[in-house]
Amino acid sequence: MSEAPDPEVIALATKIFDLARRGETEALAAYVDAGVSANLTNDRGDSLVMLAAYHGHAPAVEALLARGADADRPNDRGQTPLAGAVFKGEDAVIRALLAGGADPTGGTPSAVDTARMFGKRDLLELFGAQ
Repeated sequence: MSEAPDPEVIALATKIFDLARRGETEALAAYVDAGVSANLTNDRGDSLVMLAAYHGHAPAVEALLARGADADRPNDRGQTPLAGAVFKGEDAVIRALLAGGADPTGGTPSAVDTARMFGKRDLLELFGAQ
């Protein structure tokens, strides 16, 4: 039998996920610097990078990547932060993820597939795909 999660831990995790969604880079970085995993995920497998990327916060993405976050970590549906940024049209986030080593061919659908789906030829060129 497993123990019920500590409500204080759940509240803290929720706060940290919200910081990523809102792009509060300094506070988010401080929590990671204090020991919170840069690869923390929620109940859907969305990482802090995924949440920051999907909501258009390039500085938060950069801070997380600088602290060891995985640029390619997919969520439970196989989606990557880069594909999410392509879907949302977040050019600064796309560039931050690529600079952090994100693979445009990873995930389902991949960032390349997503760019094709939306006819984003400039991104296909950036990804080295046609």
